[in-house]
Amino acid sequence: MKTKITYILSNIDKALTFEWIVHKLDEEKFELSFLLLNNKGTNIELFLKEKKIYVKQIYLKSKKDYPKAFLIILKELKKIKPNIIHTHLRDANILGLLTAKFLGIKKRIYTRHHSTFHHDNFPKAVKLDKIINSLATDIIAISENVKNVLIEKERVNKDKIHLIHHGFDLDAFENVEKIEVEALNNKYISNEKYPIIGVIARYINWKGHKYQIKAFKQILKKYPSAFFIFANTNGPNKNEIQELLKNNLSDKSYVEIEFENNLFALYKLFDIYVHTPINKEIEAFGQTYVEALASGISSVFTLSGIANEFVTDKENALVVDYCNSEQIYNAIIELLENQNLQNKLVQNGKKGIKQFNLDLFINKLENLYE
Repeated sequence: MKTKITYILSNIDKALTFEWIVHKLDEEKFELSFLLLNNKGTNIELFLKEKKIYVKQIYLKSKKDYPKAFLIILKELKKIKPNIIHTHLRDANILGLLTAKFLGIKKRIYTRHHSTFHHDNFPKAVKLDKIINSLATDIIAISENVKNVLIEKERVNKDKIHLIHHGFDLDAFENVEKIEVEALNNKYISNEKYPIIGVIARYINWKGHKYQIKAFKQILKKYPSAFFIFANTNGPNKNEIQELLKNNLSDKSYVEIEFENNLFALYKLFDIYVHTPINKEIEAFGQTYVEALASGISSVFTLSGIANEFVTDKENALVVDYCNSEQIYNAIIELLENQNLQNKLVQNGKKGIKQFNLDLFINKLENLYE
């Protein structure tokens, strides 16, 4: 008999991870279903319907919708009768774990996607994190950083925690059709530009956009034809960051991309990639570290989240200090003027990310589910 697993997700439009899980999880052992908490239709819903995976879209816009959503989840779980529920993100964690606990579902898993954000910015929310921790029978920590926060700051029993790094289809990032890259080039870059410098990070201050933009302003003085691509441009500090862009960069020197479905081709547009969170712990994982190196892009990083575990300065990337525009500028210039260094970083970068291959991730998930 198959083990029934119900994923409960909130505020997710598209996520490659769940597409890969659907493709790779052993369908002879596991039967999947999904409950999606959103205020609109999503790409993941369309994908699941296409794959004939059971999916239920549940309307959720604010906490006012919690009671109704709880009852719908209750009804759905009674119908599905899952052996396991696995939740992702706050609303899904609260409603999914609470409902499953009420129904007596014995295996209740959640994946922890944030690190010290609540500890640093919203101390009251830490109480909610602790309630979620108590409702779960198992917690997936996506990095050593998250594991340490759970154990040291939130006093979670270490036996409850499972360290499972995100997994990636690494070949998909490397082997991208030229025609796909050319299509995005025509879409986002109107004229001949060099260098193309990319940033894929939500507009939230701890991602370090402030320091990147100051560095990019200096880059334009040395490379007037430089072009900057900012992607995934939603977030709580959007207005503030857009104001910084207007005040520091000419409107013809950058483009903002709210959402691009072809992530693989997007990375291939970049000559240099920059990701600079403002401290060691704030990034829970940072999938973009792995994605950029898998795409073969020489990169400038600060060490946060998963980067603490595998990124080494001048070996697979250039590492700069936190909140340091001058070092970001100098690192970009060093890469642009040293092709041998670029080649070395790209080659070592691809070697260093093999630990994040998709099969290893799937195997660890299956072991947990079994």
